[in-house]
Amino acid sequence: MILLTLSLAGSIVAAFVASDNVAITNDVTTIRVGHEQAETNDRHLAMMEFKELVEEKSQGEMEVLVYPNAQLGSEPEMIESVTLNDLQMVAATAFTQYDQRISVFELPYLFDSYEEAWNVLDGEVGQDMADLFLEDDLRILAYFENGFRHVTSNRPIESPEDLSGLVIRTPEFPISLSTFNAMGANPTPMAFGELYTALQQGTVDAQENPIANAYTSNFQEVQEYLNLTSHQYMPLPVAINEDFWQSLSTEEQEILNNSAEEAAQFHRETQRENEEKMLAELEEDGMEIVEPDTSLFEDEIDPVYNSFRQAYGDELVDRIIEAANE
Repeated sequence: MILLTLSLAGSIVAAFVASDNVAITNDVTTIRVGHEQAETNDRHLAMMEFKELVEEKSQGEMEVLVYPNAQLGSEPEMIESVTLNDLQMVAATAFTQYDQRISVFELPYLFDSYEEAWNVLDGEVGQDMADLFLEDDLRILAYFENGFRHVTSNRPIESPEDLSGLVIRTPEFPISLSTFNAMGANPTPMAFGELYTALQQGTVDAQENPIANAYTSNFQEVQEYLNLTSHQYMPLPVAINEDFWQSLSTEEQEILNNSAEEAAQFHRETQRENEEKMLAELEEDGMEIVEPDTSLFEDEIDPVYNSFRQAYGDELVDRIIEAANE
């Protein structure tokens, strides 16, 4: 009986070999990935596409568990968990806490179209930005879509004057804060999970986000206007812990890399296709769509570029502007 018990115990231990919170069960490697948006958001749909691709390509030898709705913490918390290999992967925007230079993609009115942004992200500049994070054990596999950001409010925003004194929630990103300061607003950083209640209670007057985030968060219930300011484009890096990555076989790495790139393309196409539908549904729900002359806002943003150039040099800014123009 003792020998039998020891034998069974050994089998159980062998079946659940844990390495840095990664469970390997019957030769199946489980990868946990977190993000902040709801299950109805295109971001979650893209991560489920990634899960399906990985599991199909690996013939079931790799399993991806997706945790939406900030179940595993805020974006900064999840990214930190990935640096520690407590979480294997994350889809998030808050990477500036490790290197501010990645915020060059967020300079206001940098890109005129999605295609411009994608060409830069998928090219040499995007790879160079990704390499900056390897020293923090973050390997960016692909840039998913966060999209162009717009302002929702309870008054129409047709010019920078309409932003004057407006208490607007932004993420705690220096570029976001400096952009709205330059346009005369009062930017107030706040976690996304607290935003709906803050809008409902009047803690903040307005917020800015891609259309998909406003739509899936039901901001039309607490905001009257969606103002298509397109003031920033923001990518969504998907990163994996570098130590965990190096523990995988070459074949497993290739599966993850290819699946991330395919899921990124799926996300971009899905979000583009859904935006018009989302706008129509928001309008049906009573939200008024405002299409301001964005050139009026562009005239106010020189201080943002000047500040970034002073902090990180002209070369980085000029290089990305040149890449965008190409």
